[in-house]
Amino acid sequence: MEEETSPKVAQSGCSIKECQDMIQRSLRTPMVKFLKENMEKAGCKIGDNFIKAVHCNAQMAGGFVHGGGIMVCSNYMRIQDEVNQVVIHELIHAYDDCRAANLEWTNCAHHACSEIRAGHLSGDCHYKRELLRGFMKIRGHEQDCVRRRVMKSVIANPFCSETAAKDAMEAVWDICYNDTRPFDRAP
Repeated sequence: MEEETSPKVAQSGCSIKECQDMIQRSLRTPMVKFLKENMEKAGCKIGDNFIKAVHCNAQMAGGFVHGGGIMVCSNYMRIQDEVNQVVIHELIHAYDDCRAANLEWTNCAHHACSEIRAGHLSGDCHYKRELLRGFMKIRGHEQDCVRRRVMKSVIANPFCSETAAKDAMEAVWDICYNDTRPFDRAP
């Protein structure tokens, strides 16, 4: 539910207004349009204020809140690509929340599953992004990245200890990693 920022990024991002403008541009990208269309097909409308720019005190790029929509942390956003990635990642959480009638964010396995899907399907762990983060593994980088990011997010859930997060991630890994809905395959 939370999107991590690079540890090197200080609170020197953009203003809320600049971020909101980048969110509007993001809404016109093919991946975001596709996710929004599929949410609507699943019966979930996205209102004009569903994705909003906010100032965040915690070091995070953004998050999805059940019933509250998506927030993008303007003070950690510097460029359009960062905003696009956060919006895509969080829309996958929103899609999961929409399509699963019994998804419970306090359940470590449910949370881990959505994080696995968001990390795998959003492009967060593309090798170029990993290189920019300082991770330079040639083989297996994508799954390692997804696992690292899942753990960081699920551990931040107050209902999940580190052990519970790891156990939950391992228990749901195969089914959630291979669940590419609404895509035919991982983008």
